[in-house]
Amino acid sequence: QVQLVESGGGLVQAGGSLRLSCAASGRTFSTYVMGWFRQGPGKEREFVAGTNRNSGITDYADSVKGRFTISRDNAKNTVYLQMNSLEPEDTAVYYCAARDRATLVRTTTGFGAWGQGTQVTVSS
Repeated sequence: QVQLVESGGGLVQAGGSLRLSCAASGRTFSTYVMGWFRQGPGKEREFVAGTNRNSGITDYADSVKGRFTISRDNAKNTVYLQMNSLEPEDTAVYYCAARDRATLVRTTTGFGAWGQGTQVTVSS
């Protein structure tokens, strides 16, 4: 089972940027579909972005499309989430997740491994 560790969260003003990183253990990182999810205060965990095994396919929630970019470096066992034009509504704990199937999905149940999360707070 892959182990995931997120980093890069913090406090930023509205309009600012952050880049989240998720480092994965193990030698089979390239076989996993990777996703980013977030959970805001009092809200359910929701899909943010996902990428297939070779970054040839990416998917974004409508709320972040055009502002966030997911990418991965299989040589470094790392997936990234570049977040630009941040809004207070983006405030949440952000989670990295791995899926051991070839298809990219948006459901939390479709991902079997999760990181511990990193807090992103956007002030107005």
